[in-house]
Order: sequence, then C-alpha cells, then structure tokens
Amino acid sequence: MSLQRGEMCSCFMYGELTDKDTTEKVRLTFENYEMNSFEILMYKKNRTPVWFFVKIAPIRNEQEKVVLFLCTFSDITAFKQPIEDDSSKGWGKFARLTRALTSSRGVLQQLQPTVHKGENVHKHSRLAEVLQLGSDILPQYKQETPKTPPHIILHYCLFKTTWDWVILILTFYTAIMVPYNVSFKTKQNNVTWLVVDSIVDVIFLVDIVLNFHTTFVGPAGEVISDPKLIRMNYLKTWFVIDLLSCLPYDVISAFENADEVRINSLFSSLKVVRLLRLGRVARKLDHYIEYGAAVLVLLVCVFGLAAHWLACIWYSIGDYEVIDEETNMPRMDSWLYILAETVGTPYRFNTSGSGKWEGGPNKDSVYITSLYFTMTSLTSIGFGNIAPTTDGEKIFAVAMMMIGCEWTHFSSL
Repeated sequence: MSLQRGEMCSCFMYGELTDKDTTEKVRLTFENYEMNSFEILMYKKNRTPVWFFVKIAPIRNEQEKVVLFLCTFSDITAFKQPIEDDSSKGWGKFARLTRALTSSRGVLQQLQPTVHKGENVHKHSRLAEVLQLGSDILPQYKQETPKTPPHIILHYCLFKTTWDWVILILTFYTAIMVPYNVSFKTKQNNVTWLVVDSIVDVIFLVDIVLNFHTTFVGPAGEVISDPKLIRMNYLKTWFVIDLLSCLPYDVISAFENADEVRINSLFSSLKVVRLLRLGRVARKLDHYIEYGAAVLVLLVCVFGLAAHWLACIWYSIGDYEVIDEETNMPRMDSWLYILAETVGTPYRFNTSGSGKWEGGPNKDSVYITSLYFTMTSLTSIGFGNIAPTTDGEKIFAVAMMMIGCEWTHFSSL
C-alpha cells in the first residue's frame, strides 16, 4: 500500500503488546525518509493480534522530493504463534509449528526478497516490479538517484525534461515548415527566417551531443549510465536520423547560383528527412494516451498536420500540371487557373523576358485553398467548388478519400 506522510501514523494499529522500541523505529523511518523493514505486532479491528513483516520505502518524484511511502505488509503470525484448532489438538508445539510452516509456503515466498536499507530500486527488486506494473508506458518511480559519471545526464532530470519539450516544439515547427518550403519552393532569402532556421539546426546539433551523454532505460528496466553503452545505443538507434535532420539545408540553398537549380531542388527534397524525427515524438507522447483530453488534442493535431501535408502535395500536383506541356498553354479547367481568374491574378506569358508563363494566385491564397480542399476531402464533405481534373489530381483525390475513411474509422474506436 502507498501512503502520504500525513497518513503514516493512522495506518498502524498498535496495542498493549506492541513493542515500544519498534514503534519508535517506525516513526523515525518516516521522519527521516528512510528505507527499512520491521517485525511488529499489530491488531485487527476486533483486537486480534497479528504479526507483520513490514517493508517501508520512500518514493521520490523528479525533483527528488518524497511524495509518498510504499508499505508492504506480510503476515508472519504462523512463525510467531502456531494456530491450534480441532485437527491439531494433542499435537506438540513443534508439530504445530511444522504444520504452520508447511501450510504457509506463500509466506516464505513473500519474505524471500527482503529489502535492505540503501538498496537501489533500479535493480531487479520486487518494489520495481510492483511500481512498473508490467508496462513500459507507465514511468518507473525511483527511490534514490543512481550514481552517474560527472558528464552523464539523467534522462528524467528537470533539465533534460525541459530540453525534450523544446525539441518537441521545434520538431512540430519542422513538420509544418519543411513540406511548405519544399512544395511552394520558397527561397530562404529572408534573413529573419534564415536565422531562425539556422538556430533550429544548431539546437538539433546540440541535441545530438546531449544524447551521447544521456542515460537510458535498459531492457530490464535499469538505468544505463555507462558512457560506452550510451554511445553504442544512440549510434544504433536515432543518430543517423538526427544527423540528417540537423544539416543546414536552408543555408546551403541560400548561396545557390542560377545554374544550380537541380542541386537546390535536391537539398530541398532532403529536408523532408527531418520529418522522421516525428517517430521520436510519437514515442514520447505514448504515455499521454490514457488521458481523454490529451487524446482529443493529439487527434486534432495529427489531423491538422496530415491535412497540411496533403495540401502541400495537392498544390505541387496542380502547379506541375497547370501548364500543358504539349501545347504550352494553361489548362482552363485547372483549379489553379480558375483560382487565378477568380482572385484577379491570371496567368500571363512573358514574351520579352523568360519566355515562360508567369503570374497566377499568390502563395497565401493557394495554400488556404489547398488546405480547404484537403480538409473537405478528408472529412468526406466536399462541396465540389474545387475539383480534380487531371489524372494525377484524381488519383490523389481518391487516395485522400481513402485516408479520410480510415481516419474516421480510427477516430470512432
């Protein structure tokens, strides 16, 4: 059973035969936030005396403060007072004791893993098994901070927790901006955005360095603080993805020349690799699925993110097919051409300059329209004012409808 400190005195029912020295030890154990074990005589409500083997262990939170005590009571009356009933009348005291011991094998099993003062909870202990509850989702309570080298950071300390939230926010920022920049071919000539993206890249690089010095939980639930094991584990898991995510693609693209469009397109496409960091985000958010409000917020965020990605793809298809390659003329039935005519920014052919079609709707109008179309398609309530016309657009629209059906089924579970 778990107890708050204020409840520690009310749970022990002492009596006239309870040893005073033992009760004093119990009180000091609670007062000094220690781990200890006792054999003590207590009483039931009907004043029947019962011998208990009591284990007391303080439970600390992330700030190293004791928030409650874990008390385990094992009935050892059979060892202290053999029970005499009708079937054992006439037996000697040793015979009754032998019978009590053989019929109390469960007591022996309970007393086998005794808890000693100062024992580390991260080892294979019954306390760790009880607190873990057989699940990797629930966090493991700790009784004392494990000893680590000076340059190793505990993965559950306040600094690392705050840092993980910063990385989480920047990962969502990346998940929004990367598809937009790739699809709309926005050049990072704006110094402000270039500085912001460079800062994000530096923070991701620092995160790689910290991950080489951060403990992790081993397969048996123990905290691994050995530097060599930490490095090997990180190199075999997320290092490659994290490294590709922090490369300064935007800085490289900012120094492109006119003859290096293909190279710039390659770097823009490589930025999509950053989206793989969402796998780490999903793993960190797993333990929030037990809260109804958190699940609702996560569903809304995932739906909005999926609609944003699909809107970027939808625009890329339309922008690629709005000009017919065979006739070098805009498609009159294209949704981009219709939108350009509606907002008063039609496509025009530049005869004196580049010799290409220019103009069309601005990026803000195009993105809002694309997001509107994907939202209505995913929710299966399309109004028909924006419709696919080319084969590519129709195939993509069918895929979106299928994704919308699967999303509706998943949300109803």
